[in-house]
Amino acid sequence: MRPNVGAPGPGGLEALCDHLPAALSGGHRLRFGGGAAGIERLEAALRGEAFAPHRHDTYAIGVTLAGVQTFRYRGEQRHCLPGEWHVLHPDEPHDGAPGTDDGFGYRIVYLDPALVQDALGGRPLPFVADPVLRPAPPDRALGAYLRHIDEPLDELAAAELTSAIADLLARHAGGPRSRAALDLAALRRVRALLLDDPATWHPVEDLERVAGLDRWTIARQFRAAFGTSPTRFRTMRRLDLARGLIRAGHPLSEVAVLAGFADQSHLTRMFKRAYGLTPAAWKAATAGAAQSPPATPSTAPLT
Repeated sequence: MRPNVGAPGPGGLEALCDHLPAALSGGHRLRFGGGAAGIERLEAALRGEAFAPHRHDTYAIGVTLAGVQTFRYRGEQRHCLPGEWHVLHPDEPHDGAPGTDDGFGYRIVYLDPALVQDALGGRPLPFVADPVLRPAPPDRALGAYLRHIDEPLDELAAAELTSAIADLLARHAGGPRSRAALDLAALRRVRALLLDDPATWHPVEDLERVAGLDRWTIARQFRAAFGTSPTRFRTMRRLDLARGLIRAGHPLSEVAVLAGFADQSHLTRMFKRAYGLTPAAWKAATAGAAQSPPATPSTAPLT
């Protein structure tokens, strides 16, 4: 079925369907496009298999291109049809499965919450309670960036994409989750420490010393600023490192050690919780396609 996904043209979503196979093969197929600091673009197709429950520390904004996408999110089973957009908030558990035997395909942008906050001038992160946007937003800018996922993103393009997503989130959010003032300078110092060497374990006293805040304030404000906890942020950066090592051909036992995990079993558990696939399954799903390196978190100023 050819879905109604908006007007054709350079920014429309109609031509996106041309990039997916006419019939999805069994299993998972993942293909990464061009990214930038804090931005990752992905095309995915699933048939006969599903993503296990997992959660990201990024915003995930995507559009279903073929088939029916189903996922459980915030206690409800959701359905996303061709042409419909979905928005998943950082740290919200979800799964993903085909709604029919034909499978489904989609394209998606993963965006670092720090970039969203930059684009919103330091306000608390917007929260979109309903993950499926109906009617689909007629956003030609977002459509263009998902249509051309293989084109590189320079700094200006990355800023434009971030602004488009931040505006979309603000439009559909029911209001900020927290109005507490944030010490963004202190929180960015904590984030930079964790980002500098994610494989290193930092005791909480190090974070308190860097921030000049107590551990409870750090925990509350870090989540409000960046959408996830300091511990989860560190784990996700270790997984970024692990994905790069896997793509480079390192054996999984070696990847676990180099990325800072206790052992391969620990890596596998954390990887599946974040991506819904084991490292071995993810490696197989991404094999054979030209890949861009995993996106790195944004280090842009927050004020």
